[in-house]
Amino acid sequence: MELSKVTLEIFTEMEKKWLQQQCESQKTRVLSIDGGGTTAAVVCAALVHLEHQIQRRTGNSDARIADVFDIVAGTGIGALVAALLVADNGSGRPLSSARGAAEFVEARQAELFKVKKFGIYRRRSRFSGRSMDRVLKEAFRRDDGEDITLCDTCKPLLIPCFDLNSSAPFVFSRADASDSPSFNFELWKVIRATSATPSMFKPYKLSSVDGKTSCLAVDGGLVMNNPTAAAVTHVLHNKRDFPSVTGVDDLLVLSIGNGSSISPSTTKLYRSGDCSTASVVGIVLDGISETVDQMLGNAFRWNPQNYIRIQANGAGNSASEVLTERGVESLPFGGKRLVKETNGKRIEALVHRLYLSNSLPQSPCEVTDVTPLINGR
Repeated sequence: MELSKVTLEIFTEMEKKWLQQQCESQKTRVLSIDGGGTTAAVVCAALVHLEHQIQRRTGNSDARIADVFDIVAGTGIGALVAALLVADNGSGRPLSSARGAAEFVEARQAELFKVKKFGIYRRRSRFSGRSMDRVLKEAFRRDDGEDITLCDTCKPLLIPCFDLNSSAPFVFSRADASDSPSFNFELWKVIRATSATPSMFKPYKLSSVDGKTSCLAVDGGLVMNNPTAAAVTHVLHNKRDFPSVTGVDDLLVLSIGNGSSISPSTTKLYRSGDCSTASVVGIVLDGISETVDQMLGNAFRWNPQNYIRIQANGAGNSASEVLTERGVESLPFGGKRLVKETNGKRIEALVHRLYLSNSLPQSPCEVTDVTPLINGR
């Protein structure tokens, strides 16, 4: 009798674990990447570590982040990285690995954010739109000369900007692009739109591939520097692509911050007490990111393990620091607290959890990733 009781308890626990794994494997996995800054050092460090862990767990060096997540969202420099991770290279595989995207941003940063002087005495400076256009066109153009569009992605992609024509946010999405050519845009133009930071770039005008929809865009970070809330809302209401999602309990969200947008040099106040433009923009970007994090923390209050926020906490915001720093989570009624695990360990725990639930790619990919972007084409 005692043996039968022990056996029953063992099988009961095994059944519970199996049911939990089944629930885990059915969750829709959301990846969100913040904007802010020009280097994406924090974002790239987290993503390279994430992809390395996926490859280590699966034993598949061709495994990519797009193989694991069901939707990816990004703003500003985060949108550039997101697009590199999910754009179709023409063979049904992602255009770049996480490491390839990181190397691309580092290698082409001087061209993406090339400073030029203007004004009567050339005392004012901003970034060159032409230089960024040239780099983005090259990156998101296939070998056959065709531009990659929003429809040409391995997984759904969300990228926000702010439209000055309508005075409202405008979210570029693969779902809308698939429904109508009037909402399908060349991907390089979408990245250009979400990167048009006021005072550093002129507003950017773009039109859909059929010319029926136009937008006068400025930086998406002004309204959605942390696009996680937009991604979650999109999944909850997009029944065509995500029919099984009924609430946040069906989601697993990884949100990656990009460090603070405010540096000591931009926090100085003028004698009148007014902040500089750069300081105001930095406050807006950080304020939006932290507000969204607080909102999502409350939304996942009863299932906090389903919402992971990776953000740098040190003043340096360097790639070498972000993975060794202890993670921070928002409290339900305001404020933050340090968690025991470092950001690197939290990423490893997430991948281990996906591995146990059979949510990682199980077999080697047929097509090897191609990233001919670093040296140009």
